Amino acid sequence: MPSPTLRIAVVADSDTRWKWGALTARRLAPARPLSPAPSPAPLPSSSPSTASAPAPAPLPHGAAAGPARAGAKEAAGPVGAGGEGAGADGAGVPGPDAVVTGYVLRGRATPTARQIAEAGLGTPREVTGAEFLRAVREEAYDVVVLALVGGAVQAMLHGLAAAAPRRRPVVVTGYVGVVYEKLADGLLLRHGADLVLANSPYDARRFRAVYEGVGADPSAVVRAALPFLGGAPHRPVPGRHTVVFAAQPSVPATRADRMYLLRRLAAHARLHPDREVLLKLRSKPGEHTTHIEELPYQRLARSLPPPPNLRLVYGNMGRVLDVTDLLVTVSSTAALEALHRGVPTAVLTDLGVREALGNHHFIGSGLLTSWDRLDAGDEPVPDPAWLADQGVSPPAPGGPAPDAVAAGGGADDAFAEARARVAALLARDALPPIAPYYTRASAPGYLPGILARHRLDASGTEPVPGAPGTRAGRGAGRVRRVLRDAAREAARGAYRHGVQHVAPVIRRLGEL
Repeated sequence: MPSPTLRIAVVADSDTRWKWGALTARRLAPARPLSPAPSPAPLPSSSPSTASAPAPAPLPHGAAAGPARAGAKEAAGPVGAGGEGAGADGAGVPGPDAVVTGYVLRGRATPTARQIAEAGLGTPREVTGAEFLRAVREEAYDVVVLALVGGAVQAMLHGLAAAAPRRRPVVVTGYVGVVYEKLADGLLLRHGADLVLANSPYDARRFRAVYEGVGADPSAVVRAALPFLGGAPHRPVPGRHTVVFAAQPSVPATRADRMYLLRRLAAHARLHPDREVLLKLRSKPGEHTTHIEELPYQRLARSLPPPPNLRLVYGNMGRVLDVTDLLVTVSSTAALEALHRGVPTAVLTDLGVREALGNHHFIGSGLLTSWDRLDAGDEPVPDPAWLADQGVSPPAPGGPAPDAVAAGGGADDAFAEARARVAALLARDALPPIAPYYTRASAPGYLPGILARHRLDASGTEPVPGAPGTRAGRGAGRVRRVLRDAAREAARGAYRHGVQHVAPVIRRLGEL
């Protein structure tokens, strides 16, 4: 039987997945209602030519200012109550009988201290995959939330299966946002978890169909919701009309397309000088998110003379939506967040409706429109049936926040089924072995490469010799660890420079 205090470990590999994982853990834990959210704070902003960092979000009591380095003796920081993420995103906080501990995997998209502070969900410890697996064995967590890209989920599933502890944890995974690409690949890499969370009825049907179609057990698919849906419902303010463009790191991908969107945003601001127009950015130059951003809007904006009512802003999306009257995007998950709060939302068709852009996901939504129509004052009206199928529940006019009942654990709680499934699994005397769809027999040309990228051998049973977390790795000594960390930071900086500066130049030369 599990311990009286439910112990949940969250491991993530990017800033957005850290937010998803930490909030999902809060939703899965026994919850108590939140106190009312504070009034919106001023948004961190910059001019288009200079981008200044926002003030750090408040952290839970006792949290450190930055991620602890792997190998440190102190335990990973608990994700407690409070912080911007709790109030802004509406998730219930763990009660006294639940403790959530956070980890982030060291890699390309490891979030910076600023990105972690911005989420306001505590300070996770930075680890390798092997170190996380060792921590799971030593700490005997009841639940593990894998907030990772598909390949990393697969590696951790095989590592957990090979560890074979006396009592293994319940394993939960899912997706951080709209699933519009690599559906089969991502789902099969997640197969083997006890719960694969679907963010909507639409996703639940698709997920089960994929598993059934390849002969895999679909019972792990559990309908839930995006854990950061919530916040105060939209309330029009006389004299205010704030238009927010939710930028995406990799959509669209080309310089010409991104410049087109930037010019149209600036033109909209000039056409409507009474409106405040905000370009909501995902990250600062040099930081990485789930997707690589080769052409940051901050840099592109330097070539345009900005109108006085156009600003670039950073910060928590929940805080931005507090003052938004129209959300415009190509295909960002922010559209679902806005719709859930009743914020008028537009999905652009200017660059086409294409799978590469992800806006094909919004076919049938009633949200597809163009800058020309927005400039003329038209605003799309969402289709209620489409919204319901996407797990979005806008508030009734004058009604409470859409997550008010859910945060209290009521009948409308989207995570009730997931919590019940976790509780039923924890009540068992023993859990069945983890059995991923991919094995050495079913995918001998695919699985070993995935495991090797996460320092696991071809069988998934042991870390490769000398990997961090092994006896040989631990015996390398403090000097070697310092040198390794320095080399890693230098390599990470070189990689970011190559992605954001060298690669675009080479691509443009190739187009000549």
